[in-house]
Amino acid sequence: MHKIAVIGTGYVGLVGGAGLADFGNTVICVDLLEEKIKKLKAGEIPFYEPGLSEVVLRNVQEGRLEFTTDFGRAVKECDVIFCAVGTPEGEDGAVDLSQVDAVARDIGRHMDGYRIIVQKSTVPVGTARRISRIIRDEQSEPHEFDVVSNPEFLREGSAVGDFMRPDRVVVGADSEKAFQALRSIYSPLYLIRTPIVETTPESAELIKYASNSFLATKISFINEVANLCECVGADVQTVAYAMGLDKRIGPKFLHAGAGYGGSCFPKDTKALTKIAEAAGVECSIVSSSVRVNIEQKLRMVDKVVAAAGGDVSGKTVALLGLAFKPNTDDMRYAASIILAEGLNELGASVRGFDPVAMDNARTLMPFVTFTEDAYSAAEGADVLVLVTEWNEFRQLDIERLMKVMPGRAVVDCRNIYQPADFEKHGFTYDGVGRGRARQ
Repeated sequence: MHKIAVIGTGYVGLVGGAGLADFGNTVICVDLLEEKIKKLKAGEIPFYEPGLSEVVLRNVQEGRLEFTTDFGRAVKECDVIFCAVGTPEGEDGAVDLSQVDAVARDIGRHMDGYRIIVQKSTVPVGTARRISRIIRDEQSEPHEFDVVSNPEFLREGSAVGDFMRPDRVVVGADSEKAFQALRSIYSPLYLIRTPIVETTPESAELIKYASNSFLATKISFINEVANLCECVGADVQTVAYAMGLDKRIGPKFLHAGAGYGGSCFPKDTKALTKIAEAAGVECSIVSSSVRVNIEQKLRMVDKVVAAAGGDVSGKTVALLGLAFKPNTDDMRYAASIILAEGLNELGASVRGFDPVAMDNARTLMPFVTFTEDAYSAAEGADVLVLVTEWNEFRQLDIERLMKVMPGRAVVDCRNIYQPADFEKHGFTYDGVGRGRARQ
């Protein structure tokens, strides 16, 4: 097994580092933030991800996983270095590679022999070549190395399972030596017959962007179909179900709702259009997907206003679910942000509850009143809005809601319920794409 350094203890780095240790490798996770490393050593996970704390604790106890701020030591002791630092969206929508560049410079300064540098973060095409140039420029004396592109495909809320049982592993490299090392690192996956795609760094880098952009486009497409359904009296759930039965299409990501969010789809779709722009190519489908997604979130504000009788000024709106999806505390590009901001600007009093994301939401929505549960959020509300499809919102006690809500309006942004579930109790119900047949 290999001794591996993972640079960066964010979402990708921590999940990846713990997973690589669970595969039997010895892993040193590195971060420059001393307080963060101190908490990790104490067993504190900096974000919510089901099952991750158990994997981290197990591998720390078994001596395969450790945390440090000593970058130089990690580079000198390890034969493979995974780069998992942030690649945030820049001001113009392009990817900010400053953290990747800094890691490459430090690797070049500290390496004292052959190393394999594995780029795990999502980066534009050509970044592997860029890293190679930086490392060569920073070396005090020449040492051989290989740079590998190994993009992650982790879904927040199911990342541990995604790492342990991935759909595929993509490895982009230029040398057989590098391919052999990555085959060895991921050897446990051969037992479950995980496809290992070996290709060039450029193809590996583009695979991640193309995959996420396609899935984002699929979401935007079904949301446009949902909007059409509302106008013509069709039900998007039935339409999507029938579409998904076609094996060429498949059922996944055909769930109409309030649009996509999170750390990947919004950033990666914009980045792909910038990569294409730099190459002199127009990616009009992806660009349209980005536009449709923004419009879909704004459309949810309009739904709430309509449910409130055309004016939310002075009225109370309860938002159930704040994170961009269930099983995570990630608020990045969450639909709840646009909903809360839009309703607040229109004069509404906004209340909110989420099982795990409220600490992150507080800094983004200082004007929202946060509550201890769904029913406390609904207390005094004129409109109840289902924003995130947490399981605990799927079996709400509607009679209990009736006792605390003076209003009788529900906007279901994720189509968790059937209209009749609320309408038989005297509520008005509006979902996404739930058109009613015209008489």
